[in-house]
Formats: sequence, structure tokens, C-alpha cells
Amino acid sequence: MGTEGWLGGAYLWVKAFHIIFVIFWMAGMFMLPRYFAYHCQCAPGSDEDRKWIERERRLLRIIINPAMTMAWLLGLALVFNIGFGAGGWLHVKLLMVVILSGFHGALSKYRKAFARGERPKSETYFRRINEVPAVFIIIIVLLVVPKAF
Repeated sequence: MGTEGWLGGAYLWVKAFHIIFVIFWMAGMFMLPRYFAYHCQCAPGSDEDRKWIERERRLLRIIINPAMTMAWLLGLALVFNIGFGAGGWLHVKLLMVVILSGFHGALSKYRKAFARGERPKSETYFRRINEVPAVFIIIIVLLVVPKAF
């Protein structure tokens, strides 16, 4: 599949950078709920609260948002290269990525709530949702690598 489609010889480079940005995106998605769990432990308005607000903002602005954007752009280039008729695995993968992107949006919303001094959910809640990206990555990798259907 390396040189097929409109990407030609760039296909493997696009695929490699897609994987790199997905790794960056997921690293941030694992970190942010954990940051929120720790943030729940400090008093709103405290010096520690302000530090967590800044850490969360930076994590989203510098790592998570750009990585997600690049993963999406490169992923769409790969999809257009192989075509939407590549198999059912592709459609399920795209659905998983859309849902994971919605999870990303929810985390962004929680970050804004923390920045306003709110505690939108409990520490336990954030510790539990920390596992969500792992479940999606497992499903996505199992769809993409064996391409079972």
C-alpha cells in the first residue's frame, strides 16, 4: 500500500507522522484527567489552584490541541489516500476517533470550569475517566492492524 493513492511515496511518511501525533495526543489525554484529579484536592483560589489552572491550560494549548489537529489532518489524508471503501474497520475507527474527539472536548470544558473556580466532578470521577483513552486506543489499534472486517 506504500505508494498507492494520491500520496504516492509520501504515504509512509504521512502514516509515520500520523502515529507520532496520535501518541502525543493520547499522552496528553492520559495526563489531563490525572491533573484534574490532583486539582480537585486544592482549594479554589489558592496558589496551588492557580498553578494547576496554568498547567492544564498549557497542556491543552501546547500539546493536546495541536497533536489532535495534526492527527486528524494526517489521518484524513490517509483516509482519502486509501478511500472510504477500505472496509468496515475504517468506518468503525473513524467513529471511535470522533467519540474520542468528543471526550477531548469534554476535558476542555472541564478545564474551563476549573479555571472559573468550579469543581465539575469528583477526584474519583477523574481517576476513572483517566482510563477512557486506553480503551479507545486498544479498540482502534485492533481495528487498524488486523483489519478484521
